[in-house]
Amino acid sequence: MTFYKKQLFTKVLLSTALLSTTLVATSSHAIVNEASITTITTTVHREAREPEAATGLAKNKAVYGKKFMVVAANPYASKAGYSILKQGGSAVDAAIATELVLNLVELQSSGIGGGTFVLHWDNQHHKMVAFDGRETAPAKATSSLFLKANGKPLKWIDAVVGGRSVGVPGLLATFKKAHDQYGKLPWATLFEPAIKLAENGFVVSPRLEKLLGMNFNPGIHKLPEIKHYLFPNGKPLKAGDILVNKKLANAYRSIAKEGIDVFYKGWLAKKIVAKVQHSAIAPGLLSMQDMAAYSVPQRKPICAHYHGYNLCGMPPSSSGGIAVIQILKQLEAFNLSQYQPNSLEAVHLFTQSSRLAFADRDRYLADTDFVSVPMNGLVADDYLAKRAKLININVDMGKAFAGTPQGALVQADDNAIERPSTSHISIIDAQGNAVSMTSSIENGFGSALMVEGFILNNQLTDFSLDPKRNGKWVANRVEANKRPRSSMAPMMVFNADNTLKLLVGSPGGSRIIDYVAQTIIGVLDWHLDPQEAINLPKVTNRNYITTLEKGTSVELLKSALEAKGHHVQIRDLNSGIHAIEVTKQGLVGGADPRREGLVLTQ
Repeated sequence: MTFYKKQLFTKVLLSTALLSTTLVATSSHAIVNEASITTITTTVHREAREPEAATGLAKNKAVYGKKFMVVAANPYASKAGYSILKQGGSAVDAAIATELVLNLVELQSSGIGGGTFVLHWDNQHHKMVAFDGRETAPAKATSSLFLKANGKPLKWIDAVVGGRSVGVPGLLATFKKAHDQYGKLPWATLFEPAIKLAENGFVVSPRLEKLLGMNFNPGIHKLPEIKHYLFPNGKPLKAGDILVNKKLANAYRSIAKEGIDVFYKGWLAKKIVAKVQHSAIAPGLLSMQDMAAYSVPQRKPICAHYHGYNLCGMPPSSSGGIAVIQILKQLEAFNLSQYQPNSLEAVHLFTQSSRLAFADRDRYLADTDFVSVPMNGLVADDYLAKRAKLININVDMGKAFAGTPQGALVQADDNAIERPSTSHISIIDAQGNAVSMTSSIENGFGSALMVEGFILNNQLTDFSLDPKRNGKWVANRVEANKRPRSSMAPMMVFNADNTLKLLVGSPGGSRIIDYVAQTIIGVLDWHLDPQEAINLPKVTNRNYITTLEKGTSVELLKSALEAKGHHVQIRDLNSGIHAIEVTKQGLVGGADPRREGLVLTQ
């Protein structure tokens, strides 16, 4: 049962002792230091966009630390990760605790009903691994899953809600595999902050209130369990309400005690499968066999050199790592450091390189367990140098076409739509181990199917709804047990001596790629600290329109870009970038002012 009551928002934050550290402003920066504290003051008016409503732009400042650091999308989650690091937990331990809380307080974006991509850096052995926790399609799924009787694809919004769009959740299996290798604290300990918060309640944020008023996911009004949770007594939750989730607390308690088998083979698996198969809207194909068969591939990160640094990201089934690397590598010869951040020249060049990367992404990138992806060819120096020659400093190239990297097969371009409801966590522990992790349930509030207090994903709509185009198969089509392509782009950047330089990632659907690439450019080329790089006005081009962030200085470039041939749109852009830079002086963290994120450190 859900219990809620209205209280003054800031008073509740203090009374729940959520923020037990303080921000001490010094010059243009802020230090979070546990020893000097009573409370953290944090702005509640944050911004969340596309389609998550704007709630105000905070003026975040860089945060400096010496020992460890966590950056997450909600203060409750950052606090949970911080508490684990303070107990001597590893970066993986802290990431698990942080995400379990995000499932509760930012339920529309990620959680145990969805999937994740995790990059882990083992600082002692100088080794990085990538855990692919992406959801998988049911064994009975076919390429016609999202086709109407006439053979035409469904409208995307009609495919989202209900059981048909649900893939096997991968988050908990990923956590178990990562914890087995890199965890230090007991598994059950990592669930304690989230269980306590779910039992006692958390303060509903202005952002969640805004999202409930936008009606961008019709399922939250149509399916009874989620409707009852988010609209108690028929009215939407308001900022300052206290929300309790006893069902999630019970599920967490069971997983903490008995392990993930209860989720993949036991009582929770049965609940998930029943909910999907008997959904009132679009019943799905997910089975107990699908749940039990789920596994987490441990993949080799995709890496390439850029101006003396080594960029490393998530390989497919995500397109993020390759696309970010392509954008930067294609710009390497243009030496962006000679331009001012967000100058006309820099913005134009960035959009052109992004066009080229998205053209390749839409043609070639998909689950490598099912499709031959020319990964090495796509990031090869000679190929990207050739692609870079297509960029004209004076004129927009218009729609870019995919290149022909070594190893490429003939395929059709994808038309999948990826929504921006996702969450990113960046963590460095006291031993220098690091996690860059992006998690998602896809659309805001996922499939709108709720099971035991958590929301099931709609990640299968990240497949191309149309399996063939112009008579050619699409690489990212639905197939049994296949992982849909993602744009999530957790990244790590290393110095020439293979020491860690930067962790970064973001939510934002397919715009993630541009958000992350732009932030890396800010740090590496323009020598900004992570917060300054995150604060940069956002610019995207996914090989269609050049989009400039509304209410920022880049709006002034509209006419000049149009003179170069750009089709320009000005709109809110919903990044949620969280980054940590490792410097000789210590750790420097940044949280996106467009959302509710918070940096905590010691």
